[in-house]
Amino acid sequence: MGVSETHQVLMLNRLRHTVRLRTDGGIKTGRDVVIAAMLGAEEFGVGTASLVAMGCIMVRQCHSNTCPVGVCTQDEKLRAKFNGTPEKVINLFSFIAEDVRMILAELGFRRFEDIIGRTDLLQQVSRGSEILDDLDLNAILTQADPGAYARYCTRVGRNEVPESLDAQMISDAQPFFERGEKMQLQYGIRNTHRAIGTRFSSRIVRDLHGADLQGNHVTVRLRGSAGQSLGAFAVRGLKLEVFGDANDYVGKGLSGATIVVRPAPSSILVSNQNTIIGNTVLYGATSGRLFAAGQAGERFAVRNSGAVAVIEGAGSNACEYMTGGTVVILGPVGNNFGAGFTGGIAFVYDEANDFELRVNPDTITWYRVTETYWAQHLRDLINEHTTETQSRFAEMLLNAWDRSLPRFWIVVPRDYARFLPVPVAAPDDLRIPAQ
Repeated sequence: MGVSETHQVLMLNRLRHTVRLRTDGGIKTGRDVVIAAMLGAEEFGVGTASLVAMGCIMVRQCHSNTCPVGVCTQDEKLRAKFNGTPEKVINLFSFIAEDVRMILAELGFRRFEDIIGRTDLLQQVSRGSEILDDLDLNAILTQADPGAYARYCTRVGRNEVPESLDAQMISDAQPFFERGEKMQLQYGIRNTHRAIGTRFSSRIVRDLHGADLQGNHVTVRLRGSAGQSLGAFAVRGLKLEVFGDANDYVGKGLSGATIVVRPAPSSILVSNQNTIIGNTVLYGATSGRLFAAGQAGERFAVRNSGAVAVIEGAGSNACEYMTGGTVVILGPVGNNFGAGFTGGIAFVYDEANDFELRVNPDTITWYRVTETYWAQHLRDLINEHTTETQSRFAEMLLNAWDRSLPRFWIVVPRDYARFLPVPVAAPDDLRIPAQ
């Protein structure tokens, strides 16, 4: 359905010849490729079948480091069992291509491009069930008039895009790169400004060769809505402050920088009730700090392995596959919290007392924050969050700390907890349902 509709919309807007349409999901045979092509695709991803060709037996333990055939594990004993070779994958794709060639020959076509978007070559068949016979697939099989344009991409070469905001940032920050001056820059932004700080960070690494910079050596203040991947792979020495909001992938691969996202001073929104950053924030972050005066979307801190973050609520699948770092969530979380969470620490403020209904208990345990060391660590992070974002909600929690602290959970992976310098709680404080 997605391939067909995308192809149709691009055709109707006379854009199909400028866009290469790629699809994946369940493609295993030449027949699958041909059908996807007739629906409008011209490039195809073959994922699961490729894994199987390498030896994957689909036991679905990828997150547990216990893959029995060594495809997805860091355990040397299990990796020794891996017997996949490039030739096996090459063989798979060779047979898929041969299958496609045979189907094209049966249909009377010489070139693969001749069948792209040719939904007239497909017809609905009955599967012999009265439940299915009334399905109407006409919307999927409808063809849009291509006019004078091709049904597939004919553009040659790269689709060049204009310079990003980082180019202006690098130009304005020459005193920093040339003489190491401490600087503060300020810009207005829109959601079309993507990956702000990424190219700037690359320049820091290339020109300064790992110099030990202060965390806010260059502070960039941004007003507006940041596009995707704000601060992706940003390094120490750069601090990004956004007065507004930000889209998905904030701090992707964060590598030492500090990111602060807070509402505009004129905003009347209540921070802890407002989503201020998008989905999949801190994906694969290794170090650095994030403070956001508002809620995050889904999959917050997925695969975080070292960053420190404080936010005021999160959607489903927060802290998924997290392996390190510290996360403080001053508000509710969605379902499936901590799936595959194997390292690091999370603090969750549970005002509604329903956290136990949201958590995934496979690898983690959760306790009330009773140890003085962790209570002080939590308070320090919230205090830093308040300083950076001016969050009234966080300030309220601090002002009523005696009432706020009992509502916090500290969440740690069961195996990881044994290696912490200070125990998170006494054993009888454990809050976990019977397995």
